Amino acid sequence: MRTLLSILWLSASLSLSAADIWVSPTGSDAGDGSRARPKATLTEALRQARELRRLNDPSVRDGVTIHLAKGVHSLYEPLFIRPEDSGTALSPTIIRGEDGASVSGGITLTGWRKQGRLWVADVPTFNGRPLDFRQLWIGGRKAVRARDVADFEQMYRIRGIDKAKRVIWVPAEAVEKITDAPYAEMVLHEMWCVANLRIKSIDITGDSAAVSFHDPESRIQFEHPWPSPMITTNGRNSAFYLTNAKALLDSPGEWHHDIDARKVYYYPLPGEDMRSAEVVVPAVETLVQVQGTIDNPVRHVRFENIRFNHTTWIRPSLQGHVPLQAGMYLVDAYRLNPKMVRDYGNHRLDNQGWLGRPATAVSVRFASDVDFKDCRFEHLGATGLDYVEGVRGGLVEGCLFRDIAGNGLVVGCFSPAAHETHRPYDPADRRELCTFQTIRDNLFTDVANDDWGCVGICAGYVADITIEHNEICEVSYTGISLGWGWTQSVNCMRNNVVRANLIHHYAKHMYDTAGIYTLGAQPKSYVVENVVHSIYSPGYAHDPNHWFYLYTDEGSSFITVKDNWTESEKFLQNANGPGNVWENNGPGVADSIKARAGLLSPIKE
Repeated sequence: MRTLLSILWLSASLSLSAADIWVSPTGSDAGDGSRARPKATLTEALRQARELRRLNDPSVRDGVTIHLAKGVHSLYEPLFIRPEDSGTALSPTIIRGEDGASVSGGITLTGWRKQGRLWVADVPTFNGRPLDFRQLWIGGRKAVRARDVADFEQMYRIRGIDKAKRVIWVPAEAVEKITDAPYAEMVLHEMWCVANLRIKSIDITGDSAAVSFHDPESRIQFEHPWPSPMITTNGRNSAFYLTNAKALLDSPGEWHHDIDARKVYYYPLPGEDMRSAEVVVPAVETLVQVQGTIDNPVRHVRFENIRFNHTTWIRPSLQGHVPLQAGMYLVDAYRLNPKMVRDYGNHRLDNQGWLGRPATAVSVRFASDVDFKDCRFEHLGATGLDYVEGVRGGLVEGCLFRDIAGNGLVVGCFSPAAHETHRPYDPADRRELCTFQTIRDNLFTDVANDDWGCVGICAGYVADITIEHNEICEVSYTGISLGWGWTQSVNCMRNNVVRANLIHHYAKHMYDTAGIYTLGAQPKSYVVENVVHSIYSPGYAHDPNHWFYLYTDEGSSFITVKDNWTESEKFLQNANGPGNVWENNGPGVADSIKARAGLLSPIKE
């Protein structure tokens, strides 16, 4: 009898050891969160979990798990996770998806009807406002926003720049179709970035046209020196393409949103019937915001097996987009005359700039031990996942980053908004930094497919992070970018490791690139046992020889680059500081190192 009672007591105690809350697209927030009566929204499930913790309910002893049922969990605003949602090491807060569970910021377009060779649908309002968007997906495939060229190798090249008048001269035939288009854009290739410039006016004179642009991007574009559009003597002027005009909608697979008429037009692929197609446009910029404070961070939250889908980033449609590097956009920038010598080094500074940061599907600020396991970041309008500031720890493992307009994963500061970006960043309170992240065993593919100057994994001012055993391919620019600041001066970066990653088929659109790229002084940091091969050869790169497998750029110091397999010894050490060690890199590296690089296990589809 005593044994039976003991078993019953143990069973009862185990049943109370962990809380489970269920969420289903077909549920109701009036439900109790059980599997039989699930909640309808993540917000209500989080609130229930928060109350259990607040009341010290015995069920949370071993943690709280919010289960997302299969299906699309649509959001109209970000899911907010705050310090009150924190778990502990022994009692974590887990948000776990069943197979096929997705968190989406998209809405479905229906009611398609034929109009000549095109299909047309009305665009609904979203949250009571007209909806604008820069991406559209049909059956999971990203459709092409109508542009003037189907093949980027056929892009026109600029003819000249008049910085005083703030115009770019282009061939007249390039812009003849869009002279009356109200919201046309130029996407301009600039060395290691592309700029999105909203066209204000077109003035055709003979066989050339002067194109001017709206502010604020016009001011920034013509005042900032780097990167800049190229005018060369060898015919390799900067290339550009035009988009966001109905007159450019002339090829199967393209679409155009007429924001004034609130209609979207689509030129179908052969045999495509839009009445039965699943068409999604993004409406929400950020799906999840994990945010604490510097003194009260969010702790011990884990996301498992969740698809994060369908985000937008609308700033380029409102203010243009003029990046400095890696998608970080300039809010002000100009050339200095005369140049100044920095008070933190001997590098002569010819410009100043201040930065903004693109939106992200999932952001983490002031937190510790926020993990992502076996998640999918797909069909996104800017960054996939961003550890922004003040984050300690965090594991990203077994995740897929695919079909992303900007950077795949970003971690760390890229100069605070008020901090001139060339000055070294070394805050007195190191809790501001992102430290001890581990990014392991993830696949990054089809990344930076709108903002070509973005990268697979982008780490800024970080310390003690590890980036290992990832595979990165089909990216528009660099595979892994580590560091920031363009200076060898003392800063907050140190003890970073980039190890055993496989990077191939990179630089689809941009040069001044590498499989692995570093900036700034990073004592006791290591780039080791990686494999880099198969770079693309875009014919419109202004300098077709300026690409590398490994690239330590301005100020890179105290970094060991060792035992990396590359197809040849095509490396660059540009304006480096002291203390770097280069050893045993190139095609002679042992096959055993080559075999170990890349994913440790297949990514879950």
